[in-house]
Amino acid sequence: MWLVTLADLSLLLVGFFVLLQANRDLDPRRLAEGLAAGFGVTAPAMPVAGNAIDGFAPGRADLPYSPAALAAWAGAELRDPRVRLTVTGVADTVPGHGDVDAASGSGAVLAADRARTLVAALARAGVPDARIDIAAALRPGRRAVIVTLAFAGDPSVASQGKRP
Repeated sequence: MWLVTLADLSLLLVGFFVLLQANRDLDPRRLAEGLAAGFGVTAPAMPVAGNAIDGFAPGRADLPYSPAALAAWAGAELRDPRVRLTVTGVADTVPGHGDVDAASGSGAVLAADRARTLVAALARAGVPDARIDIAAALRPGRRAVIVTLAFAGDPSVASQGKRP
């Protein structure tokens, strides 16, 4: 029985190396486009870096400390026209933690407010907001804003209606 399992693993390993060798000269962009087309979706931006602000008070969207270092990082990264930032506000979903918006009782609204507060602070610091997306997320035990930098491709190709 173990011999059959060993043979299966060996064939799987050989198949993997054949796949690697066959795709060695493929353009990664064309490969991503082909995979996206095969599944009927557009290729998403590829996240490459991130930053965060943790320590929000329960039920509050006020920044717990100055985002100056994050603003400097974001401004430097956005000099490259091929990147986008996604600012995701996060609210704690653990019952009893009181991490909800006071007016609506919604954690999602509070998470969006946290993201919006950081984007406004970044804009005041001179970070251009034309390539910043805002999102909200609910996570147990987490009260934060997460900033993700993603490679979105060449903007001149996207403006022509083509995917990079």
